[in-house]
Amino acid sequence: MQHYYGSLCTEVYDLSKPLGHSFGDVEYYEERLRDLQGRVLEVGCGSGRVLIPLLVKGYAVDGLDNSEEMLDSCRTRCAERGLTPVLYKNEMHHFQLERSYEAIIIPAGSFQLLEGRETAVAALHNFYRHLAPGGKLILDLYIPTHWDTNSVSTRTWDTASGEVLTLEEKVIEVNHLEQRMVSLLKYEKWKDGRFIQSELQRFPLSWYGKYEFILLLEKIGFDQITVSADYKYGQEPTHAEQMCTFEAIKC
Repeated sequence: MQHYYGSLCTEVYDLSKPLGHSFGDVEYYEERLRDLQGRVLEVGCGSGRVLIPLLVKGYAVDGLDNSEEMLDSCRTRCAERGLTPVLYKNEMHHFQLERSYEAIIIPAGSFQLLEGRETAVAALHNFYRHLAPGGKLILDLYIPTHWDTNSVSTRTWDTASGEVLTLEEKVIEVNHLEQRMVSLLKYEKWKDGRFIQSELQRFPLSWYGKYEFILLLEKIGFDQITVSADYKYGQEPTHAEQMCTFEAIKC
């Protein structure tokens, strides 16, 4: 069982969230980085859903992800557009790069894939080390509020080559005390009624309270922390279903 995005998962991701697909985050990050002069690192860049639009707009963005399959997809998409970004394969909690950045961004809740508070804190320390003085950390967090451990959901996609991809998802663990849940994702590929390939993925997700995460950032040394709801800068969240974007400055 894989703990990262494999080949089928990457294929499904690119079909379900193609370039141009935005939750409001692509436009939001473009706006929040507009006055930046230096380089940006997107952690958890995947196949480039956010990274590529930023590159097209002229931002200097490097990418980092732990899935070689996702990075291969990103390279292919970039090459089709004449883009040659620097991409790193590594984990967000222990990568070591020689350069520092004016901003580090983690859109769409990718930070929440880290299991355990110790690992999450190590990642935040790592982001702090890789930011230049005065650099920005911007990341999205959300709280999963709707799940059913007794149900199984299934989705399907048709590929351009006539194949059918299916994704079956089941929540197998919920721990309210430790604020985490685990889902089992089963990917299958079929063609003309014939089974071709399958892939199992263990998908962990942790969540954080608003004030809990502010305290984490402050303890590490971040300052000027703002929390914005649903990609509207400065609009405080009012309920748990909203996406929250945290922005903090390295002192």
